[in-house]
Amino acid sequence: MPRPFSLALAAVSALTAAYPSPLLAAPELAAHTSGIWTAHHENVLGTSLELRLRAASQADADRAEQALLAEFDRQSAILSAWDTSSEFSRWQATRGTAVRVSPELLGTLARFDHWKRQTDNLLNAAAADAAAIWQQAGTTDERPAPAVLQASAVRMQQPQWQLDAVHNTATRLSGSPLVLASFVKSRISQAAANAALAAGATGVMLNVGGDIVLRGDMTQRVSIADPSSDAENSAPLDTVLLRDRAIATSGGYRRNSTLNGEQISHLIDPRTAQPATAVLSASVVAPDAEQAGALATALAIASPAEAHRLLRDFPAVDALVVYRDGDRLQTANWSRLQEPRLDRTVFRAAPRAAGAAPANAAWNQNLDLTIKLDLPRTDDPRYRRPYVAVWIEDEDKYPVRTVALWFQKPKWLNELKTWYRDDRLRNLSEGTDLSATISSATRAPGVYTLKWDGKDNSGKLVKPGKYTVCVEAAREHGGYGLSRYTMDFNGTPQQTTLPPQPEVGTVQLDYAKR
Repeated sequence: MPRPFSLALAAVSALTAAYPSPLLAAPELAAHTSGIWTAHHENVLGTSLELRLRAASQADADRAEQALLAEFDRQSAILSAWDTSSEFSRWQATRGTAVRVSPELLGTLARFDHWKRQTDNLLNAAAADAAAIWQQAGTTDERPAPAVLQASAVRMQQPQWQLDAVHNTATRLSGSPLVLASFVKSRISQAAANAALAAGATGVMLNVGGDIVLRGDMTQRVSIADPSSDAENSAPLDTVLLRDRAIATSGGYRRNSTLNGEQISHLIDPRTAQPATAVLSASVVAPDAEQAGALATALAIASPAEAHRLLRDFPAVDALVVYRDGDRLQTANWSRLQEPRLDRTVFRAAPRAAGAAPANAAWNQNLDLTIKLDLPRTDDPRYRRPYVAVWIEDEDKYPVRTVALWFQKPKWLNELKTWYRDDRLRNLSEGTDLSATISSATRAPGVYTLKWDGKDNSGKLVKPGKYTVCVEAAREHGGYGLSRYTMDFNGTPQQTTLPPQPEVGTVQLDYAKR
């Protein structure tokens, strides 16, 4: 396996499938892949971290990575809401007392106030007040009473804190729970990227749970997740090419709850205490992460008219908003960011006479397979995601589809020894760019959802029958695990859960209607 921080030459770390994949548009971008080191970490700010650094040497990359991670640790100890011992958590437990706080906490609260005003209260730290009411409703299947929601809306409109910049104090004014998670994530990510540059990196890309920061000499292809699909390997909603910018995506599609069969967004309109339902996804490209994150959250709650007014105040910002009714809001310059629609097969399977099924004996297109896998959490904050391959074999053990392949450097793919065991399995396409990263709503760390739509690597439907789902994982200084399960894809829905293996936790298979 590679060193902890591996050099990517022809291709860099990616989440990809053996299926048509977007390709870098400009030839000069592919040449820039030399000198880029990549890494993945889980459980960073409550989510996953994908990291790419441009540096002159391995030593420079290592120093930049350590500086970046140290900044995450330092600021998390101050601002994290997940850590009950953080300065923010301790301050939140106070009431009515002027508490002397660090410059980082004071500055974060002041900037939140700024964005609350800029967004006409769409950004509200006390939105957790109503979110807790709706979460409880999901457990009882009873909608909250109007009076309860009205009282919550009143509480959310009240001032939550008072700041004194002269004496560096913050006074907690209300008892409503405060959540600054997304805003804090943006600010810490920006600071961590700057720390990497200060430590010797010449370019940096951070993807923290779907929010992405680019600084210095780094151009990145970013795929925007389709909010109508929760699968990691689904076709993207759009793809943009970014440099020295930040992109954030907000939406309720990753963390919904259910009430009487209805999906309830975790995003709350603080003016009404009602879940935000009109917007599926809001993606914002801005000069810095704080601006991108704040506006993405606001646009995910705003009405179309409010969104237009809000964006007029920020001419340097580009946005793509997708509404539940099918409408889209797209800023005038968004098309300048878009990558040309080019497709290229990342991995090619050897030809096989058996081919795809005839049309009258093909896979039932009303059903597909959902594969949900969990990469186990560890106590190590520097835990790195293992190399993982997920693929489908037919009854002859012939690999008909690679659903996903996560890796950092092609040289070490043979560590996935079962996936790699035969030349007929895959041949790496020389020169193919694998450098896309995904902007999406935040999800839990280590939890990944994939889909198989019954198509082979050439995009043709297979015939119904028995196929084996294979999940293989290998990690440096870690273990090796392989799960295999044969299902009969005959049009009858079925579910099963595979027991955990080293490096891979439980794998849930759900063959069901789309």
